[in-house]
Amino acid sequence: MATAERSRPAEAADVDALCAALPETWFGTSWGDVPTWLVPHRVRDGVDKGRGFLLYRKPHHTAVDPATGEPYDDLLVIRTANDDDKRALVEADGPFFTIDHFHGYNAVLVRLSRLGEITRGELAEVITDAWCACAPKRLVKAFLEERGFEENRAEG
Repeated sequence: MATAERSRPAEAADVDALCAALPETWFGTSWGDVPTWLVPHRVRDGVDKGRGFLLYRKPHHTAVDPATGEPYDDLLVIRTANDDDKRALVEADGPFFTIDHFHGYNAVLVRLSRLGEITRGELAEVITDAWCACAPKRLVKAFLEERGFEENRAEG
């Protein structure tokens, strides 16, 4: 990704583009019918159901706008490798947050309408880390080696 592209504010359209650019991903559903970006996980009955690394969360009473009391209608759930990574994103000066419903679950939330508070490069890093947290180890290793990264990046 060119420097200018990396440094521009992130946009909602970047989410799908970044997810689709990662190896062996597909857009499907999880939790019944929740739109989700998936990576290979486990084959059952001849079908790989995948593991979600980013999902578009439906409005729910557990995540509401404090000003209006209305459920957010533009939330992404992005997996993190561990609680330390989750905490770092939530405590940073940025758009990521968590809710009680996600206590003990390695994921952060972000509103699509607030993505412009980070750069496209920062969004790419968060999404890539989510992918690394969920993708098969062999796939992560090959991906990171191809890009000259250390293997332990995916392990936190």
